[in-house]
Amino acid sequence: VESQSDHPLATAITRDAKKHLGSSQNPPNALDIKSLTGRGVTATIAGETVWIGKLEMFGSDDVPALDAATIFAVEKLRENGRTTMVVRHGQRDLGTIGLMDTPRPAARRVIARIHELGVTRMMMISGDNHRVANAIARDLGLDEAFGDLMPDDKVAKIRALREQGGVAMVGDGVNDAPAMANADVGIAMGAAGSDVALETADVALMADNLDTLPFAVGLSRATHRNIRQNLWVSLGVVAILIPATLFGLGIGPAIFLHEGSTLIVVANALRLLAYKDTELSSRPGD
Repeated sequence: VESQSDHPLATAITRDAKKHLGSSQNPPNALDIKSLTGRGVTATIAGETVWIGKLEMFGSDDVPALDAATIFAVEKLRENGRTTMVVRHGQRDLGTIGLMDTPRPAARRVIARIHELGVTRMMMISGDNHRVANAIARDLGLDEAFGDLMPDDKVAKIRALREQGGVAMVGDGVNDAPAMANADVGIAMGAAGSDVALETADVALMADNLDTLPFAVGLSRATHRNIRQNLWVSLGVVAILIPATLFGLGIGPAIFLHEGSTLIVVANALRLLAYKDTELSSRPGD
């Protein structure tokens, strides 16, 4: 079932399952695969239904409830900071898979860098268990974490945060897309992101490299400064030329000055092509 999903957790499960089972094992075909948004996935194997997903999926919406031993196993794994997925086939609970979200080596450095840029409140909104989300947030140096959120809950959280100020949302999955669409700025991690996330985002980082995030923040601020400078130059020249022509400035010199200001604006904008990461720490309050 998981081999037919492009979710990062499904990829991890498929990879390790093949390693433990050996390449000689050929799993049966999974049919009628359906994604249960924010909860898990269901399919049919050998005429019986398979459910794979979080604890909260079971016992609701016609999904069979789990036995006490499986629930106990899930809680123990969650206490140790694991993201859990229960596997049920027909009438049997086959087991629980515990996954640890391992932060990338660059994650702590990038978060610290974004803090240096003047972003004072950084948080995680996740569909994972709240305890797991809190553990990861503390490890990475994030300010807050919110877990157990369905896609609709993420949208509600983003809307609530927007009432307190501007919000940028970074995501890469299908479940992140609605929240990204409701943020002031949606940022998709391009190389690792789903097509839906890429289509929804305002900014797509086309490399699977977290260092591009503070770079994008710094570049956007430099671009904003550049636009303001160009507006002052272009409008300032027009403000001077209008009264100057009324008081006798010839059309030739006026055109020369106007076109000269255009060249200045273009040259100033072209400076952004030389933008370097070293500029990220400049003017964090912009």
